[in-house]
Amino acid sequence: MLRSIIHYGIHFVVPILIAYLFYKKDFKKATVILLGAIIIDLDHLLATPVFDPNRCSIGFHPLHSYIAIACYITLFIYKKTRIFGLALLLHMLADATDCLLM
Repeated sequence: MLRSIIHYGIHFVVPILIAYLFYKKDFKKATVILLGAIIIDLDHLLATPVFDPNRCSIGFHPLHSYIAIACYITLFIYKKTRIFGLALLLHMLADATDCLLM
C-alpha cells in the first residue's frame, strides 16, 4: 500500500508540484509534459506478463534500461530539452521506488 502511494505520488503529484513551483508561467504546458512521461510505460506491453507487481521495471523494459536513462540525463542537461529529461527521470524515480521497496 505505502509502495503504491509513493510510486503513484511521484508519477502524478510530484510533476504537478514541479510544474507549479518551477514553471508557473507555463504551468499547464509543463504539467502536460511532465505527466506525459507516463507514455514510456508502453514498453510494458512487450513483457510477459504485461503487469507483474513484483517486477522491477528499471533495467527490464527497453525504455527503462540504463542506456535509456543515460539518454534522459542527456536531455536534462540541455536547456531546450530539460523539461522532457526531467519528466522521464521523474518517471524512472517513481519506478525505482518499486525496486527499492520490494
